[in-house]
Amino acid sequence: MKNMRSIPPAAIIFDFDGVVADSEVRANLSLAESLTAAGMPATYDECLRDYYGHNWQEIERRIIARYGRALPADFRETHRERARARYMDGFDAVPGVGDFLGTLGSMPRAIASSSRAEYIGWALGLFGLGHHFGEHVYSADGWDRGKPHPDIYLAAAKGLGVDPAQCLAIEDSPTGAQAGLAAGMTVVGFCGAGHIVDRAGHAAMLRKVGVHHIALTFEEVAALTFNDN
Repeated sequence: MKNMRSIPPAAIIFDFDGVVADSEVRANLSLAESLTAAGMPATYDECLRDYYGHNWQEIERRIIARYGRALPADFRETHRERARARYMDGFDAVPGVGDFLGTLGSMPRAIASSSRAEYIGWALGLFGLGHHFGEHVYSADGWDRGKPHPDIYLAAAKGLGVDPAQCLAIEDSPTGAQAGLAAGMTVVGFCGAGHIVDRAGHAAMLRKVGVHHIALTFEEVAALTFNDN
């Protein structure tokens, strides 16, 4: 482990896609299909490499820079419909997250995500997890500065009324991990979702950006969270 910072934390802030929702495979397959249908050929691996962890505003900037032209005016809406159809087939929460949330008692917690608030709320309802977060769902969609900037994590900590330095952030993407680190939080690099095929390689990427801990499962997150040795 790199720098065992103070645990247990005063609050836990969760990324959403790849931490709570096992969604990144569906999201990036859908984006590749949507781009290809719009005459901008892309593969799943390219989308995961180039757009993973960013909000839509940054994704769109990157797409325009790559292809040298604007997206069609209806692109986001048609892409959203394609993604929703894919999500309806077997979409579920990351294994273990529900049980982990059930152990937190009164510990403050929030979601800090690059995704749309409406989508997060829909998915939390589908998983039966919305009551764990209540109003503390924070979305960087529409923000000019999404992850890796710290803004969304700082907003979540402020909403919870907790010093960012006392928060534990759980992130699966290097981009998101950088945001949590920039906010001054202790960051767990999480490698338990379906899009992470090479766990050792993904863990190495997260360690490279400076995460304090690596967890392959929520059982490992729980061991970190409730062990202050």
